[in-house]
Amino acid sequence: MKKTDKKKLEEFIRVDHAGERGAIKIYEGQLLALSTIVNDKKLKELIEEMKVHEKEHCDFFENEISRRKIKPTKLLPLWDLLGVGLGFGSTILGKKAAMLCTASVEEVIDKHYENQINQLENDEKNLKNKIIKFRSDEIHHKNIAYEQGASKEGFYSLLDKVIKVGSKIAINISEKI
Repeated sequence: MKKTDKKKLEEFIRVDHAGERGAIKIYEGQLLALSTIVNDKKLKELIEEMKVHEKEHCDFFENEISRRKIKPTKLLPLWDLLGVGLGFGSTILGKKAAMLCTASVEEVIDKHYENQINQLENDEKNLKNKIIKFRSDEIHHKNIAYEQGASKEGFYSLLDKVIKVGSKIAINISEKI
């Protein structure tokens, strides 16, 4: 039976932990805007519901970090700050921008998780199954975002590109540091 490379496995868990925590921070930023500046009760409820899934994902990876004695990324404080800022900023731009933020991040995560699923061997069946489930949740969030008005037209096309590039940079850095 082929085994998953230990270094690669550590990178997967470290970056997934950072990513799920980042998603929570984005939603916290959106909820902060929705609690202070923007009044949209339905959007607030929707984001709170999606945040519950991200918390479940993050808790799993926090347990894996602890159980396997993997160091989390050293940049968690920076990612936390940037996540809250992205969530807050996208939400004060309006519902369409807030939902695009979710859709853009989830599109990057969908491909990221798909790549990991394809690299995990049978010795990591539990991890692989969790990532498959989490990917499904992320695709569901992306679909909700588009149903709620996410758009890539005009200015939103630029916002989509900025969010995706930022997400990919955070992934690449978090795998290593």
